[in-house]
Amino acid sequence: MQYIIYVGGAVIAVVIIGGIIWFVSSKRTKHKSAAGNTKLASSLRDEQTKNSIILNSIEDGVVLIDDQGIIRLFNPGAANITGWKRDDAEGLDWKSVFKFADSKGEPVAEDKSPFTHAMRSGQTVRDNNANLMAKSGSTIATSFSVSPILDNNQVTGLVGVFRDVSEERQEENQRAEFISTASHEMRTPVAAIEGYLSLSLNDKVATIDDRAKEYLEKAHAATKHLGELFQDLLTSAKAEDGRLTNHPEAVELGAFMEQLTSDLHFAAQKKNLVLEFIIGNSNVIDATAGANDKVVRPLYYAFADPDRLREVITNLFDNACKYTDEGKITLGLTGNDTVAQIYVKDTGHGIPPEDIPHLFQKFYRVDNSATRTIGGTGLGLFICRKIIELYHGRIWVESTLNKGSTFYINLPRMSAQQAEAVSAQMKTAQDTNTAEAAPAVTPQVTPPTPTISTPNVS
Repeated sequence: MQYIIYVGGAVIAVVIIGGIIWFVSSKRTKHKSAAGNTKLASSLRDEQTKNSIILNSIEDGVVLIDDQGIIRLFNPGAANITGWKRDDAEGLDWKSVFKFADSKGEPVAEDKSPFTHAMRSGQTVRDNNANLMAKSGSTIATSFSVSPILDNNQVTGLVGVFRDVSEERQEENQRAEFISTASHEMRTPVAAIEGYLSLSLNDKVATIDDRAKEYLEKAHAATKHLGELFQDLLTSAKAEDGRLTNHPEAVELGAFMEQLTSDLHFAAQKKNLVLEFIIGNSNVIDATAGANDKVVRPLYYAFADPDRLREVITNLFDNACKYTDEGKITLGLTGNDTVAQIYVKDTGHGIPPEDIPHLFQKFYRVDNSATRTIGGTGLGLFICRKIIELYHGRIWVESTLNKGSTFYINLPRMSAQQAEAVSAQMKTAQDTNTAEAAPAVTPQVTPPTPTISTPNVS
């Protein structure tokens, strides 16, 4: 669906420019003289004509909403997608026309719609997985981009551009289903081959010469890599369609990260790399030396599956080890009142700037001399992103070529009281072992802040 974003971007730019000229100028001209209005109307006439041609010709839906939430413009594309006639939609509150549903067809709260997010944040909001409920009651797969109209840093309206992506999403679902089925079926024979190769390499089972052993070891390594590829394919397919096994709980990230760092320090030692764990901005624990110094630190709670979180951080750590020849790797934990931030920093090769925007896409790998000699499926970071998004989190990277990279993870931070309440609810659910108690374990966690200051880890 990447081409949707690129094509939609050009349309959005045209519509926003035209919308701002027409909408903002119409507000300002109220305070000008009659002569000034006449000149302004003459200068805008040609521009409005061009915008009308564009808006009436494109298949994309375009809607203009004022600061009171009233629809002021509703092009034919929007009418075709939603089933609402232009004359009926214009003048109505946007909430009466744009109703969203989740993947199960259940209505989505108004405060979670892209229009509400754009109005509150004053920033462009994109949602490529939106499901719009048409006037007929049917659900339509759509891709939305909603941009605010700003006047003196105040949101005075919204421009929404959207399109029907039902066919594209159906094709994606078919591809995901094929990958899932193929990966599942291929795992069994590959596992059998790997098992027999392992037996052949066992001195107590078979006797082989050194040359044959070398060939078998290469075959075993290749088969193991193939098995990992099928496992990653299966995991990525499950992550996309929501079938990924997930058992979230209240996790105290400080103790979790400290234990994980201790478990990973052997891998760093093999490459003669220093591994350290930083709590906050100053408390440093040298994990490579096996130190277990006790420090007074704040408690960072998050609602996540510790096994999935371990999978993400281990993946980032493994990548840091692969692409760092010397120096150190730092695992860190910091945050503020609403966000807990985990980061993995290395002193490795770094990532070219042009590759960073694509790094978390499926099958994407940086193409340079370092990556060509190191194996990988191109799915690890994609899976990491999907897992973090399960917990309403965000993952991104900052990197300087030939100096190193830092991967950041933001998760909604829970208070100690929230964590205690969630743990008590989960214990009650386990004790009673009833299906009715299960929904009570989900805490009301505030979504993460979009950005957080980068910690001082120098």
